[in-house]
Amino acid sequence: MTVRTDDGYPWAVRDYVEGYLTEDDVVRDARTRGDALGCAPIGPGCGVGLRFVAAAIGARAVVEIGTGAGVSGLWLLGGMAVDGVLTSIDVDPEAQRVARSAFVAAGYAPGRLRLINGMGLEVLPRLTDGGYDLVFVDAAAADYPRYLDEAVRLLRPGGIVAMAGVLTGGVTDPAATDVSSVALREVARQVREDERLVPVLLPLGDGLLAAVVTT
Repeated sequence: MTVRTDDGYPWAVRDYVEGYLTEDDVVRDARTRGDALGCAPIGPGCGVGLRFVAAAIGARAVVEIGTGAGVSGLWLLGGMAVDGVLTSIDVDPEAQRVARSAFVAAGYAPGRLRLINGMGLEVLPRLTDGGYDLVFVDAAAADYPRYLDEAVRLLRPGGIVAMAGVLTGGVTDPAATDVSSVALREVARQVREDERLVPVLLPLGDGLLAAVVTT
């Protein structure tokens, strides 16, 4: 008999996916420090997905909303081109300090990092239209629809927007009307119906919604 989670997804399958590739010591240490800070880092399955996407498109310019303790940034940098630059935005200076130490421990040169302390929706309008290959969002779910608009503006044709945590809370329950669940359903609808985007919804970690910008 298959044991299932509360949302019907088999535990054995989820555990297998999450453990398919192991994290190195630097990522594990960043995860531990992130948990201590309350940053809720992405899981290994989502990290592997991000690294795959970054490598597949040869990403050189990446924007991350939600630095946390550096877990997702380490996965992104691991897939980016060797001269790629990660621009990572977070409102918490202590989290970014921890993330910077993780990036240094992993051997990434300062020139490959641009850490910006601030609110994502205030910083993003200052970034260059069409200047990025990949935008990753791991922030407050209530703001995801607005982050999607900014991401599409920032991405070049062929660029990818990826959003973490899109299967959390009550998103799969139509009766759930809390702000986060409503916003997550809304952004999923926007991605699906936008003719400029080619989307995919992946059950990696807490859910990864991604889309390629075609025009």
